[in-house]
Amino acid sequence: MTSREAPEADMLPGLRAAVDDARVKAAATRRRKAASWEPADTDPVARVLVDIALAHLDRPFDYAVPRAMAATAVPGARVKVRFAGQDVDGFVVGRGTETDHTGRLQPLRRVVSPEPVLAPEIVALSATLARHYAGARSDVLRLAVPPRHAATEKDESPAAPSFVGATPRAWGQVEHADAFLRRLGGGESPRAVWSAAPGDDWPAMVAEVVAVTYAAGRGVLVCVPDRRDVARVDAALTEVLGEGHHVCLTAEGGPARRYRDFLAVSRGARRVVVGTRSAAFAPVHDLGLVVIWDDGDDLHAEPRAPYPHTREVLLARSEQQGTAAILGGVARTPEAQQLLATGWAHELAVPREVLRQRVRVEAVPAEDRSVGTRVPRAAYDAIRRGLESGPVLVQTPRAGYAASLACDTCRAPARCSACTGPLAVGGPAEPPHCRWCGHAEMAWACPTCGGRGLRAPVRGEARTAEELGRMFAGTTVRSSSGERVVEEVTGSPDIVVATVGAEPVAAGGYAAVVLLDTWLSLARDDLRAAEEALRRWLNGAALVRPGGHVVAVGDPAHPALQALVRWDPAGFARREVEERVQAHLPPAARLATVTGDLGALDDVLHLLDLPAEAEVLGPVPVDDEQRVLLRVPWSRGDALSQALGDLQRVRSARKLDPVRIQVDPLSI
Repeated sequence: MTSREAPEADMLPGLRAAVDDARVKAAATRRRKAASWEPADTDPVARVLVDIALAHLDRPFDYAVPRAMAATAVPGARVKVRFAGQDVDGFVVGRGTETDHTGRLQPLRRVVSPEPVLAPEIVALSATLARHYAGARSDVLRLAVPPRHAATEKDESPAAPSFVGATPRAWGQVEHADAFLRRLGGGESPRAVWSAAPGDDWPAMVAEVVAVTYAAGRGVLVCVPDRRDVARVDAALTEVLGEGHHVCLTAEGGPARRYRDFLAVSRGARRVVVGTRSAAFAPVHDLGLVVIWDDGDDLHAEPRAPYPHTREVLLARSEQQGTAAILGGVARTPEAQQLLATGWAHELAVPREVLRQRVRVEAVPAEDRSVGTRVPRAAYDAIRRGLESGPVLVQTPRAGYAASLACDTCRAPARCSACTGPLAVGGPAEPPHCRWCGHAEMAWACPTCGGRGLRAPVRGEARTAEELGRMFAGTTVRSSSGERVVEEVTGSPDIVVATVGAEPVAAGGYAAVVLLDTWLSLARDDLRAAEEALRRWLNGAALVRPGGHVVAVGDPAHPALQALVRWDPAGFARREVEERVQAHLPPAARLATVTGDLGALDDVLHLLDLPAEAEVLGPVPVDDEQRVLLRVPWSRGDALSQALGDLQRVRSARKLDPVRIQVDPLSI
């Protein structure tokens, strides 16, 4: 007996069994590791898009597919790979037999999940958007693919029930709608800019367009600004399609529900999607139609790099996948108007005679104080007559009570005696307080004239509701703003005071709509101030019932108010485009901003290889940083994006100080 065999013979039976088991497991581990380095028999090379937000490394890398992972490392699957000495996440974007790499390929570390969550069309879309916005594909994919929820992934996605179709009824008065719907139902890909009219039930109209496309065997993607719009379209789709045909992709449902709905779309179990801006990347099977509602709403602008706009994402998908497209809204953006001018899309709108029957709009000056408040006589009469037959909406641009104060004698802004910050009043029984330091001014005196009286040049919805409550005693006055948003109101004769975007939907529509303090919306120092003001007014006024009355309080001579009175968003958009062509502003030009420290901007201007037609404006101070504005003609926009992308790659490789680049910023 050898010296090695003697100790083993003396072992207890249980210990001997444990040692034998350990040896078997170790041998199995060695065999697995050896097999892991053996390439797969079929397509042994995986192209992996690594989750590294470095511009100079923004491309797929080749990895070897171990034989043990051959069946699970499918295109679209999440994997772990070794990159720069650490394990990082990535997506398999392709499998093949050849590689350009001259050395030995590193194997995949592991397959996180065999679920193919990244569709080929989204891979192509991410490349297009990264190129357009001079960003990284990994940043785009973070917006496109929600985080994994392992427990949800184990559940199956039941198939949708059968759908036989529905007859459109809400589009009867829209010119050319019959031809558009007929082409959709025939499997074609028409494109339109749709101007909804006052009194239109736009969620029902969207649902009918979806039903026509869905009945033809194609998928539909609908993007709206916020969860309230999602809820309205969700209800309309349920009524038209029935239960189980669509999903809502929003963040409100939590990570598990969002991932469950995403998987239902990715697996093809659901082919109708409605959601907010992140839903624009949904991998809808057999996509036949993309719809965006109210593309002028700033909620469609993604605040995270590379800052894509939902409209541009959907238009890119429409071009790449050959789908139909609808840009709908009560207002019209200059970008949508440009699509009509270039022939890319056709117009869908009701005739002028229908508009004249639907609504009557007038603009009245704000100086008329005959009823003792800032509400002019015409607005007062409109509210009084409207209450005889239903609810009345009063839109005000500011929330709160009195957001700013001034001396009642000399009109000088009221300032805090402690820190010189602006004073405000939070309620009727509260003393003035500083918005900066919170100091309460119990005995304020104007340092300019010595006066002690205060006035509120800008009044919020709470103060407006208080005034209207005194004017119309016995009438219920409801407020909707901020975190206290009222979703719906009944047809009872109440006054509803709401801030912009918080207007409730009234059953049957409002009998009258009053738009207060329109000058405040026009006072924004922004390129899109007038465009945004008109969009806000039109969205509020469109809630009126057919035959209702709208009164806007402001300067009747202002072009935006004139467009409101005529209910002519198309004409206003055409005028905006003409003026911006003369001023070399979007959509006639392409803009990009570069923001950072002054030294970093100096490096940018030194390294940037701009097109010959480019203009460099700045740098100028913005908050605590400096900003440079780059401008080129629209036809040279791709060259600008290419130059900025090359700049990002050079700066990333040299590890220079970071800067923030925004292509086509919403505001400047």
